[in-house]
Amino acid sequence: MAEWSFLSELLDKVQSHSTVGGKVWMSVLFLFRIFILAAGVDNIWGDEQAKMDCNTRSPGCRNACYDRSFPLSHTRFWVLQILIVSTPTLVYLGHVLLVIRRENKLRRCLVQKLCKNGMIKAPKYSDIHGKVQLKGILLVSYMMQLLFKVLLEVGFIVGQYYVYGFILMPHNISYSDYPCPSPVLCFISRPTEKTIFIVFMLAMAVLSVILNIVEMLHLMISKMTKKRSSGSEIYTLNKPDHTLTEEVTPC
Repeated sequence: MAEWSFLSELLDKVQSHSTVGGKVWMSVLFLFRIFILAAGVDNIWGDEQAKMDCNTRSPGCRNACYDRSFPLSHTRFWVLQILIVSTPTLVYLGHVLLVIRRENKLRRCLVQKLCKNGMIKAPKYSDIHGKVQLKGILLVSYMMQLLFKVLLEVGFIVGQYYVYGFILMPHNISYSDYPCPSPVLCFISRPTEKTIFIVFMLAMAVLSVILNIVEMLHLMISKMTKKRSSGSEIYTLNKPDHTLTEEVTPC
């Protein structure tokens, strides 16, 4: 897990600037994807090419068979998927840190009364503790990183099918091209265990898509509800009250 520590520290900073859905997504990412990938998958796959057993000893045949069937190892594919899918979240973190730094600078400027006339405005995205509110440009940035994560996850799910052509790990692979002298069978080690991990990682990717879509819908509905309720409150305050008017009869 040492190689994941840097990514873990960065995503841990995002937790304080995310919604509950974002915290759940990061828990799924670390607990069910990164931890499983670092703890068990690499031990099961290992050097798959060396463990593949073919019914021929022709030089280069096993290498060609493995390269045709697995142009990219499953473990490297999942590592690439986690890194790329996490990138929009890291970009959002950079935007948040930039906003906090800018507003802290503005806050110090207001306290010291050194601001120019055009800079006299109160910070609106963060408080003195660095806690941000999802509104305005930050809300747009947060929604965009959710959308990009959904698109990237779906892209990797589809890409996994096109790269490997199957979900279940086959027990053997037939290969008949050069440099194999004739059609040969290459047998894969631990196909059942590999199938379980393939299905598990695919299910985690689908769960990630669902969590991001649910969070997007929740944010849109909550913001629309809040806007509607604030609009009704303004209407109620501005509405003239006729209940207290009394009819005055002339003397």
